[in-house]
Amino acid sequence: MFGPNWFASVMGTGIVAVAAATLPVHLPGLHAFATVMWLLATLLLATVIVAFARRGTTHGADPVLVQFWGAPPMALMTVGAGTLLLGPGSIAVTASFVLWSAGTVLGLIVAVAVPYRMMTRPGTAPDAAFGGWLMPVVPPMVSAATGALLVPHVPDGRDLLLVCYALAGISLIASLVVITQIWTRLVNHQVGAARMVPTLWIVLGPLGQSVTAFHLLGRSAEGVLPDLYASGAQMLAVLYGVPVLGFALFWAALATAITVRTARDGLPFSLTWWSFTFPVGTVVTATGGLATRTGSPVLTVLAVTLFAVLLTAWAIVATRTLRGVRQKTLWPAAPQPVPATR
Repeated sequence: MFGPNWFASVMGTGIVAVAAATLPVHLPGLHAFATVMWLLATLLLATVIVAFARRGTTHGADPVLVQFWGAPPMALMTVGAGTLLLGPGSIAVTASFVLWSAGTVLGLIVAVAVPYRMMTRPGTAPDAAFGGWLMPVVPPMVSAATGALLVPHVPDGRDLLLVCYALAGISLIASLVVITQIWTRLVNHQVGAARMVPTLWIVLGPLGQSVTAFHLLGRSAEGVLPDLYASGAQMLAVLYGVPVLGFALFWAALATAITVRTARDGLPFSLTWWSFTFPVGTVVTATGGLATRTGSPVLTVLAVTLFAVLLTAWAIVATRTLRGVRQKTLWPAAPQPVPATR
């Protein structure tokens, strides 16, 4: 059977293309590289959808894997963003809007259905919270960021802009609740199973994506909202973005320390390793957006450095995934549930 966590490979590949296309420096061959990665992500999306349709899934009852139903809508929208940034003309706009619409609808369904299932099922253990709990609630933030890119291409973008701000609010507040639960679990119950450690990096996803979203929404507000609110949106992008980027870097330091500590004793490969890619990519786009907005050379250097980290992580995870596919060690591709302790 085929788990929804396979869509994380599309997310991780697509964010490399988006990050390369929006990096605040112009390097030789960077645009061509971004285009190749976008085409690869598009091919991966088609492949995973076909495999998903053929194999089906029986992982709906798995309390761990059910969280990763947030991956399919984010995969659709990540490829859609790459299409708009790197694709050809009006066709790219149409394709991006279709992917954004499908991803947004599916993402809202997941954002309600998965938490509802968690709230109504009995027996959640005190140490059950993990990074994957963020997966169902992050898609609306991805909708906000990618939808902001579409605002200039809509005849009257005001409603779309307001919808994107509302989507950002859904994800931001829900993510803050979940991140608090993850922090509490780590402090009270320690790190837990080694195979779940990579999911700690998912926390960077809503942080980086929210900074990216408010940057892009602020940019799209110009000429769409009245001047007072457009100016407020511009200020919000910086006054929100810089502090949250600081917390994202703080969390990255914690996640790095825990990952290194765990790796010393053995960090088994699984599809959760894709958590090293997309979340880091959102921090790259967030840093790049703030660098472009503020003109800060420090943020520019940081964005390029983080992009190099992203490329390294993607190369390692993609190689290990390809090896696992060839050796058939990723079938079924699902992390096992963490044993409940009561």
